[in-house]
Amino acid sequence: MKTLILTRHAKSSWDDLNLLDHERKLNARGREAAGTIGRWLTQQGHVPDQIISSDAERCKETWALLSANLPDTPEPSFHRRLYLAAPVTQYEALKQAKGDCVMMLGHNPGIGQFAHDLLSPDAIPDHPKFGLYPTAATLVVTFDIPDWSTPFMATGEVVNFVVPRELDA
Repeated sequence: MKTLILTRHAKSSWDDLNLLDHERKLNARGREAAGTIGRWLTQQGHVPDQIISSDAERCKETWALLSANLPDTPEPSFHRRLYLAAPVTQYEALKQAKGDCVMMLGHNPGIGQFAHDLLSPDAIPDHPKFGLYPTAATLVVTFDIPDWSTPFMATGEVVNFVVPRELDA
């Protein structure tokens, strides 16, 4: 059994229009949301043993704030190929994973489509935000596979899907 925690980066800032998209940092709401997701993951017992992320600044910052609330997590691996990656690229990256509970941080629209593609057709959440996959949205999904190299698309079962605003309520 393998578990994936699939998180879109938290809300980023557009204040500095001179920054390249890849360099944008989180805004205040995003920083708060990242911490909220980290606390929620800990409360739910979803602690990753491997982290794979886009190398965009907003993903790095999301991880830093999120992980401050997680116990004993390893160092993440940041990858340029996951920046604005299509689902097939995310799938290829995940097939190389070695952890039992892997966290992947990325960007829309790819991460939202990847979340949908991972799930068995009868497991798609009826959550109103799932199709939008807003910033800091987090899906926890399990797969009945011995390792990540085993084909797993469209076989996932949802454990949880949350967005930070629900947790703040």
